[in-house]
Amino acid sequence: MSAPSVLIAGCGDIGSRLASQLLPDDWTVYGLRRSIEKLPTGVLAVSGNLFDARIPAHWPEGRLDFLVYCATPTERDEAGYRAAYVDGLRHVLGWSERSGQKPKRLIFVSSSSVYGQQQGEWVDETSPAEATGFSGQVMREAEQVALESGVAATIVRLTGIYGPGRSDLMNRVRQGYSVASEPPLYGNRIHADDAAGLLAFLLRAAADGKVLEDCYIGVDDAPVPLAEVVDWLRKRLGVTEWSDANSVRRTGSKRCSNARIKALGWRPRYATYQEGYEAMLADQPN
Repeated sequence: MSAPSVLIAGCGDIGSRLASQLLPDDWTVYGLRRSIEKLPTGVLAVSGNLFDARIPAHWPEGRLDFLVYCATPTERDEAGYRAAYVDGLRHVLGWSERSGQKPKRLIFVSSSSVYGQQQGEWVDETSPAEATGFSGQVMREAEQVALESGVAATIVRLTGIYGPGRSDLMNRVRQGYSVASEPPLYGNRIHADDAAGLLAFLLRAAADGKVLEDCYIGVDDAPVPLAEVVDWLRKRLGVTEWSDANSVRRTGSKRCSNARIKALGWRPRYATYQEGYEAMLADQPN
């Protein structure tokens, strides 16, 4: 039996990391993006624009076992989100259907922004997803498009992604960033390699015929107050000056659970922020 095929629509950072994890197992990996020169070696390039309803000229022919939709909006307003997540997803599903392809499963990469909890509550896949902001609301709309597409679909709600090329928090801490400690503002995160690894884990499970739920949260093992992460980074970075008088008091505070995906057998490589940031610091030039 030949190895499975997958098309990653929106094959940017996470999509490229996913591709790099599948290629050693002889998966046929198509990567759709506008800048195909940035695709990893071994990925079959599909030059296309998710925002354009016209089918890409090099859309793959023949069997396509899996679809992964992993888009990023070009504009961070409501119209930009709808174009990236709702319209773009409909375009990809339409292209697949017009090509006579019947994927075994669609994996739609969503976000924990769909949750509106703000009091430090624990949330899981069964918790109400009733975001008040446009980003979470549009993402919920896109999730429904996926679930009602006629293709078996799994939603993956990723939390705050960090890792190489995603060092915004470390940079802010170096600049004297401070965050209020009371009430605690819980944050959730996942290393970029673990985000891609979770997607690869689900694809392999589906290829092996395992039964998947329609939704999983992608998060590490330790949602903690943001103030704790900032304090730890200060010590590791040698930051000695900041102003608590100007502490940031962000809205939104929740603790996301990864119990469902761990019950399926997945484990993060970077279980907490400490392991993840230590790996990032080790890769930085002295």
